[in-house]
Amino acid sequence: MFGSIVQIIPGALLVWGAILAWSILTATSAAWAVFGVASLVLVAGMVLKYVLAGAHLKRSDVNNRSVIIGLIVGAVGFFVIPVAGLPLGFILGVYVCELIRTGDSATAWKSTVVALKATAITILVELGASLVAVGVWIVGLIVT
Repeated sequence: MFGSIVQIIPGALLVWGAILAWSILTATSAAWAVFGVASLVLVAGMVLKYVLAGAHLKRSDVNNRSVIIGLIVGAVGFFVIPVAGLPLGFILGVYVCELIRTGDSATAWKSTVVALKATAITILVELGASLVAVGVWIVGLIVT
């Protein structure tokens, strides 16, 4: 769950792997059904987070290139200033790109805030999908 919030480690992938390991160790048809349902939930969450974030960005006219450069600067920032450099680099990257693109600092900051909200959407959707998958797993633990 921590990975779904912090976005440094792949939270949904870890949840999926844990449920897969449990299914392999349990080796019952119920365990594999739980794994299948949890997998569907996690895949739907992954697709939904990009669709919702993309729609949010498109409605607000934020340039995709700005977001990509923000992600790259954030990744570099993660290594320059461990952990804190990721969000700081993302914010800086998006802001500078939008400032260059629009020439207006107020518009660039509004675009940066929209990009941050889109990021929050992806985090909440991934966390929600992970929580539902863990809920399915807990039901499977009780039933099997």
